[in-house]
Amino acid sequence: MPVKYDHQDALNALNSHLPLKEKLVSAHQAIKQKFDFIERIAFTIYDPETRVLKTYLHSSGIDTPLQNYQALLDDAPSLKEILKQGKPRVVNRLVTFDNGEHEHTQRIGRQGYAASYTMPMFHNGEFIGFLFFNSYQDDVFTEHNLNEIDVYGHMLTLMVINELTTLKILGAAVKTTGHITHLRDPETGSHLDRMSRFSRIIASAMADSHQLDDEYIEHVFMFAPLHDIGKIAIPDSILLKPASLAEDEKKIMQTHPRRGREMIDEIIDNFGLDSINHVNILQNIAEFHHEAVNGSGYPEGKTGDEIPLEARIVAVADVFDALTSKRPYKEAWSNDRAFDMLKQLAGKTLDRDCVEALINQRDEIEQIQKNYAEDYYG
Repeated sequence: MPVKYDHQDALNALNSHLPLKEKLVSAHQAIKQKFDFIERIAFTIYDPETRVLKTYLHSSGIDTPLQNYQALLDDAPSLKEILKQGKPRVVNRLVTFDNGEHEHTQRIGRQGYAASYTMPMFHNGEFIGFLFFNSYQDDVFTEHNLNEIDVYGHMLTLMVINELTTLKILGAAVKTTGHITHLRDPETGSHLDRMSRFSRIIASAMADSHQLDDEYIEHVFMFAPLHDIGKIAIPDSILLKPASLAEDEKKIMQTHPRRGREMIDEIIDNFGLDSINHVNILQNIAEFHHEAVNGSGYPEGKTGDEIPLEARIVAVADVFDALTSKRPYKEAWSNDRAFDMLKQLAGKTLDRDCVEALINQRDEIEQIQKNYAEDYYG
């Protein structure tokens, strides 16, 4: 029997070291060879802590009806019903949803999709989000087609789960190390919860002007709490000093961003996590969150756009929460007073666009402060 090597694997891109978005786009192209009516494949991921569904990834090119969108699962009764039933949902005539009251339903309707197939995603029994297939044609998700689409759906789900699991491993490794830092550092877990969500607010508000996709925004949110891991290398005599630092002590404190980057690089190497997409976002946040747009920051004295955007975002979120939080040496500032200070720092040490993006989202800021208030009594 002759041996042949001329078959082209339509999904070979999934074996490559490509960003998750490119893998999804490639998989979509392969799926369209079989089901040419599928115009959009998209994922939302679920945050069980806040019960929020967030758009994460899609393959639909210029069709972005739900870019940079999030909503409470409780505000999406049709999706909640999928979980209640424990089964995927087929809607072969989306015209039936035209009168939907919720923004996500209206956006999908305005885009013109005629049919959809929604699969809930689980990992070890834990709900993690939804996978959507959308079509501009109606009555296409027949039982015959779904038997094959299900196979692709589970394959794509595993691809996303693998990525999220790897990110969790990295986050857990860094957080475990970082926990030692925060046992010594007066900053609290609530501070990290707030500033990571402030970072997400900023990134989301800048999405259109800076062409930021959902995947980038989610990585900024996930990695923001790890910004100060390098403080583990700072002696207690400096880290916990109640008085102002001497010049030589300041120089030692200012080594923590570089030490943080080195620690992250070592963790990535030791755990074999170098295949993670967007790991540079974590590296940049750790190393450059104390840079200043006027060049007065450290460790490299970068200016303006030389500073990675994710580091500029985290810097504003971190400063704002520090100003509005109670510390042993100060009372918490009001939001108005903190906003005024941010405006003074904008264009000097802080990025002006990032400051404006945060200040313009006051309602979201106050909700985060309410949800993640300090518990001084434990």
